[in-house]
Amino acid sequence: MREFICQRNDLSLILNIYKPTKFKRLQIEPSTLYVVPTPIGNLADITHRSLSVLSDVELVLCEDTRVSRKLLNHYGIDTPTKSYHMHNEHRTVDGLVEQLQQGISVALISDAGTPAISDPGFLLVRACIQAGLRVITLPGPTAFIPALVQSGFPTDRFVFEGFLPHKKGRKSRLSQLAEETKTIVLYESPHRIVKTLIQCAEVMGPDRPASISRELTKAFEETIRGTLQELEAHFTAHPPKGEFVLVIQGKN
Repeated sequence: MREFICQRNDLSLILNIYKPTKFKRLQIEPSTLYVVPTPIGNLADITHRSLSVLSDVELVLCEDTRVSRKLLNHYGIDTPTKSYHMHNEHRTVDGLVEQLQQGISVALISDAGTPAISDPGFLLVRACIQAGLRVITLPGPTAFIPALVQSGFPTDRFVFEGFLPHKKGRKSRLSQLAEETKTIVLYESPHRIVKTLIQCAEVMGPDRPASISRELTKAFEETIRGTLQELEAHFTAHPPKGEFVLVIQGKN
């Protein structure tokens, strides 16, 4: 195995890789919705194609314009932005479709990751398709893929459940997942991760193997593996911080 040793003189060269650079301009199509993934923590995790689209479309729809402006400013992008989030998507989607039909080009981004994956976006994508508008989705960051791969569980077949229902339907969903033979992937907040681990252990058994990844791509990125009971004990003793991806081995 080759070992890479970073000498002091190499450091500036490595850091320059992550500085904003000019990117090749692409041809932006009118009346097109571009779904653009954005970094989930590390600003370097964005493609040149994504930067080109964000720079050249006429409007960028953001889950939170304040969050997205930090990313856009980092790369010197001054495209106009507009809020598009779970609290206004139902009442704004028709107007956005009308704008697209008039010829405007629009990029849709979320605060982090790929839009429409446990984030707003599905309603707009569906409405555009129903209206005969073109939708182009770029590849890019999403939290559950790296968490799934580094869990060590089978990746050839898996189910992604996103966030479990908070109340109604939660128990029935967990009961269904307890019988699932494919690898299970869930998102969870730090406020509910312990409760979710306890409930999963109750229906799936305390010895079911699982893996938790948190703060992916950030300075304090961490993946912990063990049984559901062991993970519950760990995060009860160590107050959870950050966003969590819980990966559970399927039923044998």
